[in-house]
Amino acid sequence: MRAHSAVTSAIIGPRLMEQLDGILAAGAPTLDDGVLDRVDELVPPGTDVSTDDGGWTPPAIEASWRRRRPLAAR
Repeated sequence: MRAHSAVTSAIIGPRLMEQLDGILAAGAPTLDDGVLDRVDELVPPGTDVSTDDGGWTPPAIEASWRRRRPLAAR
């Protein structure tokens, strides 16, 4: 979800060098706005999946225009 302006990096979790090589060779997929809209329908921005996360709304999800980087910048 590197298209989201609040995401600064994608976390990967390989345990072996072969796994890392495979992940890096696969490249980074670019999700179009239709796919991202569907994700937002399933889990609306700002949804807390844990009650421990409540109490603060990050500025990056308050306004819809902040939730995505332009397609050319992804």
